Amino acid sequence: MLRWRLISAAVIISALLALVWLDYRQVVGYGTWLLPVVIAVSLLATEEVLSLLRSKNYQPVAWPIYLGNLLMPLAAAAPLLFELAGRDFPENNPLGRFGWPLAVLALASIAMIGAEMGRFRQPGAAIVNCALGIFTLTYVGLLISFLCMLRLYGGNAWGMLALLSVLIIVKLADAGAYFFGRALGRSKMTPILSPGKTWEGAAGGALTACFGSWACFHFLGPLLVTSQYVEPQLWAVLLYGLVIAAAGVHGDLAESLLKRDMQRKDSSTWLPGLGGVLDIIDSVLVAAPCGWLCWVLGLVGPG
Repeated sequence: MLRWRLISAAVIISALLALVWLDYRQVVGYGTWLLPVVIAVSLLATEEVLSLLRSKNYQPVAWPIYLGNLLMPLAAAAPLLFELAGRDFPENNPLGRFGWPLAVLALASIAMIGAEMGRFRQPGAAIVNCALGIFTLTYVGLLISFLCMLRLYGGNAWGMLALLSVLIIVKLADAGAYFFGRALGRSKMTPILSPGKTWEGAAGGALTACFGSWACFHFLGPLLVTSQYVEPQLWAVLLYGLVIAAAGVHGDLAESLLKRDMQRKDSSTWLPGLGGVLDIIDSVLVAAPCGWLCWVLGLVGPG
């Protein structure tokens, strides 16, 4: 299992690094290479959530969910789309930047309710299906949109640092929790929800997250931002690492809750050793908005 996990991870990381390089070098325009990846992941994760729900015979109308989870990342990347169309993004519009995916969520939720109204025949399932459809829109589409907002934060260089810092820190925290848990784990964190997680593993994950955060801002920051870069204070860098690590654990447990409730081990089986897309991005889904808040509130980033 570990062998296949490492092979799958190596293939994914290699492909992602190539796209990151093309995106950072602004071949076409920054954000252009990574946006299709976010959209594809959003749609694949949507299918996996709906598949989990179908295993317990929940059948929300699918088309508003797919449409919403396609459009929310696109809405979050609205400045990029304006640039590709050769127009300036209206920064002073009433929605700002954050409001665009929220507006799509609202419209998709309305469509979700309307679709259930259209197929209503007898009482017993309509409201549950509406609620599960809106849950899927929020859990996948809205949360993944923050990856787009991280990438577009502060321009090409700062946006790449914002995005990569979240991804690197959360995955280092995952790896640290796994290896520290295997070596030292004794105290179960959530014996029913996720029996493999331990407090010792969580502490190890927090430690590796702090190291990863320091490495990102000490080494990666100057490499990406170059002469304009000012390294954040150490306490802010370490706090940022802890926030991302805690958010990652929450995201991991959130998916465990979904799978346990649906009585499934993995979201899917198409990635050997890793499960499905949702099994890879579960921690990222929660870490992304938490990381974005750290950047926009000034904990880290340009002074």
